[in-house]
Amino acid sequence: MVSLRLYLDTRAVKRGEPAPLKVVFTKKGVAAWLSLGIRLLPSQWDKDRQRVVGHPQKDAYNSFLLNRMAVIQNLVLSLTSSGELAGLSSLQVKDKVAAMLDPESGNENLFVARFEAYGSRQKALRTREIYATTLKKILAFDHKARSLSFSDVNKDWLSRFDAWLVPSCPSKNGRNIHLRNIRAVFNDAIDNEITSAYPFRRFKIRPAPTVKRAVSVETLRSIFGYSVEPWQRRYLDAFRLVFCLIGINVVDLLDAAPLVDGRLAYLRSKTGRLYDIKVEPEALEIIRRYSGRDHLVSFGERRKSYKSFTMQLDRALQCIGSSRHEVRVVDGKKKRVKVYDPAFPGLTSYVARHSWATIAASLDVPKETISKALGHGGSSVTDIYIDFDMRKVDEANRRVLDWVFYGKK
Repeated sequence: MVSLRLYLDTRAVKRGEPAPLKVVFTKKGVAAWLSLGIRLLPSQWDKDRQRVVGHPQKDAYNSFLLNRMAVIQNLVLSLTSSGELAGLSSLQVKDKVAAMLDPESGNENLFVARFEAYGSRQKALRTREIYATTLKKILAFDHKARSLSFSDVNKDWLSRFDAWLVPSCPSKNGRNIHLRNIRAVFNDAIDNEITSAYPFRRFKIRPAPTVKRAVSVETLRSIFGYSVEPWQRRYLDAFRLVFCLIGINVVDLLDAAPLVDGRLAYLRSKTGRLYDIKVEPEALEIIRRYSGRDHLVSFGERRKSYKSFTMQLDRALQCIGSSRHEVRVVDGKKKRVKVYDPAFPGLTSYVARHSWATIAASLDVPKETISKALGHGGSSVTDIYIDFDMRKVDEANRRVLDWVFYGKK
């Protein structure tokens, strides 16, 4: 059986402000809430009589509530008589009733529809792309995904989705990105009173320890000074430029506009936050060598996506080292191919970013400055009231470059 009652939900409302009136569905001690679109002050609600009091529209509200509760009770009775109620939780009953009360809005408030809408509202292009990737995986995992309510996406569903991701995404932290995206959509739906379901109380997203990608100063000097083949030179220069620009993400480097007064200002694609750094002579030399027509550098021009350059960059970095020719069968034919023995296995553009941070820390640069240099933080109450002195970041970068390139501490 499901019991029904009206409840003025003052839990997340400041004192003196009106609270939403909701229908509470209770089954086996578990409650689910359905908002009725009415907000009242506590003094305007008589919980014992289940009536609106002392409100200018009390008669209209009470009439609406009487009719709405009668309709909801009839819908619950129809679910009971059909035998469908027995297999439903209180959340599922609430979702079904909500869909029957307003069929047009029911589809808009289903999980996938809300996920699509939330992902498309993200400001940063890269963030929208990540949400789109998560959505593709959800649709591939569950062919009934578009008909799922929020209460259908429970702990069991999330566990099965996580397990399904493993073959294509063996990294736990990689899978966590998709799970966090789902959690963000749940939080948004709860804020908008679309659902009270929240499986993440029991399903925990636990991060795995990340592999340190930083290399030592000595290794970094060896990379920068390595004698590479002509075709690798532009990629090694790109790696060096990423390091000199405080580990700038490749997508931001390729999209960056020309310098203004010797500084590089851009919005980070990942966070949408403004980023502003002084360009040192070591970086300026590379920028001039690869000056772009419409962008800071030409690496990404005439390319459909930054991803193609990133893939080529990482492939070239992992080819830095000794090489030899071998005869191999390619497409059914014997061919003489060049094989590389990497001098720096696992070298990618991320190594430059991680190494900058690690070296800065070794020079006793404050953690707060390193965080600001990498574009982290910026959303706390403290950040709102404190105008961070970007000269600290400029000085930190100069110290890192002096130590790596010239051995000066």
